[in-house]
Amino acid sequence: MTADVTTATPDFAALSQAAATYRGEGGKLPSASLMVDALLAAEKAAKQQRLTYNFDSLVGKWRLCFATGTRKVRKRGGIVLGKGLYMPKFAAAHISFSASSEQDLGRGEIGNQVQVGPVLVKLTGPAKYLGKKNLLAFDFTQMQISLLSRVVYNGQIRSGKVQNGDFYNQPIPLLSLSGYSE
Repeated sequence: MTADVTTATPDFAALSQAAATYRGEGGKLPSASLMVDALLAAEKAAKQQRLTYNFDSLVGKWRLCFATGTRKVRKRGGIVLGKGLYMPKFAAAHISFSASSEQDLGRGEIGNQVQVGPVLVKLTGPAKYLGKKNLLAFDFTQMQISLLSRVVYNGQIRSGKVQNGDFYNQPIPLLSLSGYSE
């Protein structure tokens, strides 16, 4: 089953309002707590409806306007979403996905970048999409820092638990994961 997005739900309306307002189309941004609740409701609905998405629906460059972050909860032994915050427009943040090839469905590269004034920081690395579970596994392995459009640092980083070459063969528990409910 693929997604049947409807504007009838208040959660979808809050998410749409935030996107339109952030793009400068007027209106007021919903509160951060309302956004977190709307994102959780969208994720829950996707799981209940057993919606699946393909990796191609993620391919492209996306402007990040809201971040939830996570925090560990000791009493419950899990991870929950943080309070959430809107990204300031002066700090342009983007996430991008590209596919490897037609033979390697669900495999590709993830990029994350933030630009504040003349400084640009980019992180890239391998990604694989586990379609049946709507999970994206990724590992940032490269970092590039530019100042005034000149690269001042370009090298490997070890943010993840696996080496870049072994990434696609690693078991799921060793990989960083993000769930997608679109």
